[in-house]
Amino acid sequence: MLRVLVVDSSRERAAEVCAALALAGHQVAAVLPSAFELPAQVLETRPDVIFIQADSPSRDTLEHLAIMNRDCPRPVLMCSPDADSGMIRRAVKAGVSSYVIDSVSPERLDALVAVAIAQFEAFQNLRAERDDATRRLSERITIDRAKGVLMRARGLDEDGAYHALRKLAMERGRKLADVAQDVIEMAKLLL
Repeated sequence: MLRVLVVDSSRERAAEVCAALALAGHQVAAVLPSAFELPAQVLETRPDVIFIQADSPSRDTLEHLAIMNRDCPRPVLMCSPDADSGMIRRAVKAGVSSYVIDSVSPERLDALVAVAIAQFEAFQNLRAERDDATRRLSERITIDRAKGVLMRARGLDEDGAYHALRKLAMERGRKLADVAQDVIEMAKLLL
């Protein structure tokens, strides 16, 4: 059972979506008439999925969605009759996992929610891989800079500087990149 937060300005459409979600075995965490309270409501209710239905997603809706996506990312399924490719791009950039043009029939709702979740998870995995690669590159640059400091200060070759850093890291029980940053900071003070 998934907890779904529904955002729709139309009470009739929201009621239909809630009924379809209940039939599919899901729980409605909350129903909002606009995305204005979306970030706060997501933090409060911790839904598994967010379902937004809008005639045309407004700039405010996309801004609140982007804030929510930054602070507490969740899979988002958005349904709108607006087929403008620019609008779709802006919605996806704001954090929409799956954008469906037109309304959603109750029979398709469960499958569309599953697609939104799968796309969200794939994107989160890519983001985590990117962040890890960025972190490792930054650490590598720091280590290389610290090796350069040691090479100049102690007259070591590159291999000797690396082993000196590594030995220092092991002695202190710290990460190599952290010790390298300390060496760079000390060199700034002393040189």
